[in-house]
Amino acid sequence: MSKFIQVIFGITFCLIGLQGMAQSEIKVEAVYGAGANVYKLATGSPGELGLLKVLGEEFGKKENAQMEWIKAGSGASLNLLKTKQVDMIMVHAPEAVNKALAEGWATDRTLIGSNEFYIVGPKFDPANIKMATSGANAYAKIAGAQANFISRGDKSGTHVKEMDIWKNAGITPVGNWYIVTNDFMTASLKRANDENAYFMTDSSTWVAEKNVAPQLEILYRGDKFLVNTYDALCAPQSSTSGRETALKFIRFVGSAAGQKIIRDYGNDKYSEALYNDAAYAKQYVY
Repeated sequence: MSKFIQVIFGITFCLIGLQGMAQSEIKVEAVYGAGANVYKLATGSPGELGLLKVLGEEFGKKENAQMEWIKAGSGASLNLLKTKQVDMIMVHAPEAVNKALAEGWATDRTLIGSNEFYIVGPKFDPANIKMATSGANAYAKIAGAQANFISRGDKSGTHVKEMDIWKNAGITPVGNWYIVTNDFMTASLKRANDENAYFMTDSSTWVAEKNVAPQLEILYRGDKFLVNTYDALCAPQSSTSGRETALKFIRFVGSAAGQKIIRDYGNDKYSEALYNDAAYAKQYVY
């Protein structure tokens, strides 16, 4: 075999290997339900905080279904749907969702609920953001004080919202004070606690996981721009194996039974719900 052919074979095998690696990177975080109808769902916090488990198990009983949850932030979830590696996603990234629908690789958008973002930080509040007039003003104060700030930096819905706020503040965050984790919400919240840093967490994670951050407290909330709406999206018809079951799940989540689960979730354990339902969320859609 000539050296040229050997090189060609080598490149081909390398590309095949890389494709295999791309597929193998998809890890199933958990399985809910034990039915024969299997579907793959990618999302972040709703899975981390246990809401997905309750929804998935209830739906599984009704539809003989089994959910495979792939843990991913909104940006990664959207990419998994685009590349047909999952059947559906739950995300909080309205502009990216609009783009996905326009491009045709996502369908059946369903508003399923909301929470909001809190800016938490050290109790001594070195940047004095308790006096902020908006999320952007709070960020400007943090940058002006060069107080430690944690960013997920992972193109998740949270990271996208964070960058939008910096843009509204007219600031490009850079410096030793700006710490990027490339990690999920709870891990980043814990890092903020360890670094005496500010962090923008969703309210659901704060209610459920604030014990990991005993040095922090809510310092700013209430800006309507910080309300966080969640959409469910499905792959186009016949594009993935579990698409029809996933569509049934989306309809279940949007139904009266599914919405009651969302509206009530967390009350028994935390004495307050972690999410608002779609009826509440609708007023914040833009």
